[in-house]
Amino acid sequence: MLGANVNWVRNLTAADGRAILRHGRRETIWLVLVDPESRAPILRRYLQLAPGARPHIPIPRDAPVADFERIAPDYPVFRIAPGQ
Repeated sequence: MLGANVNWVRNLTAADGRAILRHGRRETIWLVLVDPESRAPILRRYLQLAPGARPHIPIPRDAPVADFERIAPDYPVFRIAPGQ
């Protein structure tokens, strides 16, 4: 939610999307960057569900999807895929 220039995004990029989830056990996953053209509805829904994200994204949570399309390239979104 803080954009592409944060440590975890840079680390993930350096690791080619490979990550490990730890939730009682270790699970290797792959985080796949979603194309900017597909991010707007995801960002809008995220903003509706995550109150802590609202100060970081400069659009009201009930804004039209077109407003989110304008900022989508600035906010990386990842899809979780099984690890390889």
